[in-house]
Amino acid sequence: MQKTFFILIFSFLSQFIFSFVQNDETAPDFQLLDSNGDEIALSSFRGKKVVLEWTNHGCPFVAKHYESGNMQSTQDFVKDKNTVWLSIISSAPGTQGYISPEKANELTVSRNAFPSHVLFDPSGVVGRKYSAKTTPHMYIIDEQGLLKYQGAIDDAGGRGFMSKDLFKANNYVKKGLKELASGEEISSPVTKPYGCSVKYSS
Repeated sequence: MQKTFFILIFSFLSQFIFSFVQNDETAPDFQLLDSNGDEIALSSFRGKKVVLEWTNHGCPFVAKHYESGNMQSTQDFVKDKNTVWLSIISSAPGTQGYISPEKANELTVSRNAFPSHVLFDPSGVVGRKYSAKTTPHMYIIDEQGLLKYQGAIDDAGGRGFMSKDLFKANNYVKKGLKELASGEEISSPVTKPYGCSVKYSS
């Protein structure tokens, strides 16, 4: 009886720890500092599509996406499509992936990456709003501010990931943006993300 009581309490409280974002609803707004010290609000990009990328440079999955050039290819794909790319770091201080703004800028340059902004969420509040579970975990928001996609960057996850050619994978983000640009609904609006767990504060 006591065990059941605690399970029910945990289930109730977990609803407040993690929000559950729904597609076709307004994406939760947020304001975070970027790697240049500027405060960036999601709502300021209304009228443009927005890609959110949860990232952690110390995660082997993220490292492969960047070392292979797959993430940069996806970032480059959105550049001329009225789309903003926001890379978000929700690693808590002292955990894998937590870095200084200076280091974040160094990584952007050294990896030839193309994010519009690198944002810091050390408290994990924004990550939890979006139920971001892995790095990477990707989201697409349309010009009206509606969430249209959430999940993996592609279908390369699973056994043998480290030896796969990511450019042969089905890139959900590229495909979703193409479909939106054509006036279509995204054919795979929710997929299972894969990667390292987001290193939230306890």
